[in-house]
Amino acid sequence: MGDRTIENLEDKLRQAMLTSDVPVLDELIADDLVWTMHTGQVVGKQFDLEAHRSGVFRFTTLDISDRQIHQYGDCVVVTLKAEITGTLSGQTFSETYRFTRIWVHRQDRWQIVAGHVSQILPLDR
Repeated sequence: MGDRTIENLEDKLRQAMLTSDVPVLDELIADDLVWTMHTGQVVGKQFDLEAHRSGVFRFTTLDISDRQIHQYGDCVVVTLKAEITGTLSGQTFSETYRFTRIWVHRQDRWQIVAGHVSQILPLDR
């Protein structure tokens, strides 16, 4: 793996999330994805794609910081902080989240197979 491969895929993913580019999301997300939402709900690839396709998810900004990439052979773990604004089911939101994504290299390509997102709550809540 080139040093920048996962960084480039993460950047491609960020752009696809911002534009709800379902074909690119379809390419980057494994069919057997297991994703844990910030609510604790566990969802799969089709949930994510349909949420973008239907407009349930609409992201206006997605600012990434503190991205760390750790490779373990054919598996890469990415952690990052994301400040996201947009709408979720028509409700405006502006929140900060922590993501963990697991990329696996199989069938000559890297795809996200699992992950988790947690909302970062202000300390005074």
